[in-house]
Amino acid sequence: MLNQTILQGRFTADPETKTTANSGSFCSFMIASERPKDSKGERKTDFIPCMAWGKTAEFISQYFSKGDMAIISGRLQSRNYEKDGQKRCAYEIYAMQIDFCGGGKRQEEPSGNSDAYGYIPTTEAPFEL
Repeated sequence: MLNQTILQGRFTADPETKTTANSGSFCSFMIASERPKDSKGERKTDFIPCMAWGKTAEFISQYFSKGDMAIISGRLQSRNYEKDGQKRCAYEIYAMQIDFCGGGKRQEEPSGNSDAYGYIPTTEAPFEL
């Protein structure tokens, strides 16, 4: 089965980084991605929640901030939870690779090392959120 998502967009805010007691660090962020023009010539924007773990999360936190454009490759994940007694489901992109796409205010670029672009081979998140 194939579950791969690639999207381009801008960070709507600085990434939020958190560290767990036993699983390391992760970050969450939102990407604004425009749809193609509709039949009336108008564009709509989707706001897509994303998350990353480990070195990818650290890389995102260090080099990306609000307004920066990026290309993100990962997979779509669903998460079930309860709120006020109601069962709910949330979808988010689990980012496994991120690349600079220009148009941002990046201050410092990483060295030429191939791992510097956030690719960390992984199979699963350390735990469910």
